[in-house]
Amino acid sequence: MAKVLSRRKRIWIGGIALFAFGAVGCTQSGQDDAASVAATSAAPAPTVTVTVTATATETATPAPAPTVTETKTVKVPGPTVTATVTRATSSGSGGSGSGSGGSGGGGTTATSTCSIRSNAGNCYSAGQFCRNSDHGALTTTAAGARIKCSYSGSAWRWTYA
Repeated sequence: MAKVLSRRKRIWIGGIALFAFGAVGCTQSGQDDAASVAATSAAPAPTVTVTVTATATETATPAPAPTVTETKTVKVPGPTVTATVTRATSSGSGGSGSGSGGSGGGGTTATSTCSIRSNAGNCYSAGQFCRNSDHGALTTTAAGARIKCSYSGSAWRWTYA
C-alpha cells in the first residue's frame, strides 16, 4: 500500500512544482518577448528626414532719385531802347487856353528809356505781371523809375527796385 504523505510534505512538493512550472513559464515568456522585440527591431522603421533650406536674398537698391535742375533764364538788358511819345494838342481859335482844356502850346515830346518791353511794345509799370523770361530782370518804367521782376504775393510781378 502506498504510504500517504503528510500534509506538510504535500504542500512542499506542490510549492516546488509550482515554482518549477513558473520558472519554465517565465523563461519561455521572456524568450517570446525577446523574439517579438527582435522581430520588431529587425525590420527597421522608416526614418523621416526633413531638410529645409530657405534662402531669401533681397538686395535693396533704391531707385535713382530724380535730378532736380532749375533753369533760370535771365534776360540781360540789352541796348537801351528809346521810345518817343508825341502828344497832339488841339489848337484853339485865338485866345489863350480857352479852347478844349488841353495843355497850351504845340506838341510836346517825352522820351523814355525802358530796356524790357511787353509783347505789345509798351514799357512795363509796377504791379503788372512778368513774363517767365523776365524773372529777376531789371528795367525802368515809362517815367524812368527802376522796377524789378520779383515774386510778390502769389505771382511774378514788376515791383519798384
